Amino acid sequence: MVVDIDEGNLKQGLLGLVVALVEIIQEALEHQAFRRMESGRLNEKETERLGNALMELDEALEHIKKENDIEDAVKSVRDGLDRVADEVIGKMINPERWEDEIIKADKDSTG
Repeated sequence: MVVDIDEGNLKQGLLGLVVALVEIIQEALEHQAFRRMESGRLNEKETERLGNALMELDEALEHIKKENDIEDAVKSVRDGLDRVADEVIGKMINPERWEDEIIKADKDSTG
């Protein structure tokens, strides 16, 4: 069986995934930086340097997305990850959903 792979589509999808993951990491860094600023653990110079670095990262990511025409691919990955995260968090908050899904899967597999 031969699998045809569209090299352009693969590149766009993989780059979209990587950029989406970097954006998620960037958001986590921004939240951590904000917490440090609010707690007073960063002085004014460190705050400015960190803010500039995060802005440069944001600009670089936007440039990469536009240059490679992957805005839609990144959005699609982010939306998919958001749905998965919402589902997992929902199940953690409401463990009965896990049981319901297991029971339903068992019924479906036994016919």
